[in-house]
Amino acid sequence: MLRISIVTIFPDFFAAPLALSIPARAAAAGSVGYRVIDLRDFTHDKHRTVDDAPFGGGPGMVMKPEPFFEAAESIGARAPIVLVSARGRPFTQADAVRYAEGEELTLLCGHYKDVDQRVADHLATEEISLGDFVLSGGETAALAIVDATARLLPGAMSDLESARTDSFWDGRELSAPSYTRPAEYRGQRVPEVLMSGDHRKIAEWRRAEAERLSRLRGARRS
Repeated sequence: MLRISIVTIFPDFFAAPLALSIPARAAAAGSVGYRVIDLRDFTHDKHRTVDDAPFGGGPGMVMKPEPFFEAAESIGARAPIVLVSARGRPFTQADAVRYAEGEELTLLCGHYKDVDQRVADHLATEEISLGDFVLSGGETAALAIVDATARLLPGAMSDLESARTDSFWDGRELSAPSYTRPAEYRGQRVPEVLMSGDHRKIAEWRRAEAERLSRLRGARRS
């Protein structure tokens, strides 16, 4: 079973999402256990302070290192310990697969202006970002990582083979487009090859479409 621990100042953020849909099904199947840790439980003042002004001056507040270290130590966190951060490398499907194959995953959620760099340098084993944009906190990104990981676990999906044909699986870029009934809707028809029953031709079409869309995506990015 994979144990996912989330360290956050907003534990209530995760209550409903982890109790719904795929994350909940993975937990019900016994494939994953969730533990949400309130970072403020590891502060030592009456105000439960988790942030302070930055050394050197400047705007915003910086999250203190002590609560993160003490929270991780309290649960005996082992790698991977992931700091969700705009400075991190982009999260990929390969990361989700790697996490799903492990026994433990700890996610550290930052907030405010920044997190003390000592958390990144001496506690986290990885620094992960969802992309080149900034969120109000790490909770949304952490939830995305949990969802991408949990859906790969036994019992989460009724058909795990469906995940193996997703975009980005096994190093492939995009998946081919999907269609379902009706065969025609408002004058738009499903490609005839998908209704032909010829599995070889269907596989060839899907492979060609996946390659075409991946090339198009690459061209748009360049």
